[in-house]
Amino acid sequence: MFPEIEEIRRKRKKLGVSQKKLAELVGVSQPLIARIESGRFDPKLSLVKKIQKVLEEIEGGRVRAKVIMNSPVITVSPEDSLKKAAEIMIEKEISQLPVTYRKRVVGSITENDVVKAVVEKGSSAESIRVREVMNDPFPAVNPDESLSTISKLLFDSPAVLVVEGGEILGIVTKQDVMKFLTQTR
Repeated sequence: MFPEIEEIRRKRKKLGVSQKKLAELVGVSQPLIARIESGRFDPKLSLVKKIQKVLEEIEGGRVRAKVIMNSPVITVSPEDSLKKAAEIMIEKEISQLPVTYRKRVVGSITENDVVKAVVEKGSSAESIRVREVMNDPFPAVNPDESLSTISKLLFDSPAVLVVEGGEILGIVTKQDVMKFLTQTR
C-alpha cells in the first residue's frame, strides 16, 4: 500500500470528515473510500491525488459550501398549513424551511414565523397557510462558495441555500458552520 493511501484515513479522521462526505466530494461511493482506506482496493494514482486534493482544501481552510451543506433539502409549499411546516420542523429537528413552488424557491419560513403568526393571528396553525407568513427566500450560493462568504451571509439569514443550475443541492445553517469548525480545528 502506498504511503499516500495510509495518509488518507489519518487525515480524513483528523479533519473530522466522514467517509460518506469524502466520497460525495470526490465523486465516488462510500464503500469505495472504505475499501481504499482498509487496503482492500488499489486505486489509480489519479483517484488518490483527487482525494488528497479534497482533503488539502479542507485542511487549508478553503472549505466550500458542498463540504458542509446538508442534503437533500426539505421544503414546504406556499399552500401547506403552518401546522404541517411546524410538524416537519419538529420531526426533522430543524428551525427553518425553504418554501418552493414548482421546484422554484419562493420564500422561507422559520420557527419564529410560525410562533409569531399563531400569536398575532389568533388562529390555529391548521388554518394559516405558509404563503401568509413566509419571508423572502434564503440567500443562495453555488457549491464552490467559500465558508467565509457563507458565514457572512449567515449574519443576516438563518440559512443559505446551495444551488446549481436552478436546482437546490443543499442548505447550510449557523449550526452547520459551528459543527464543522469544532470538528476540524
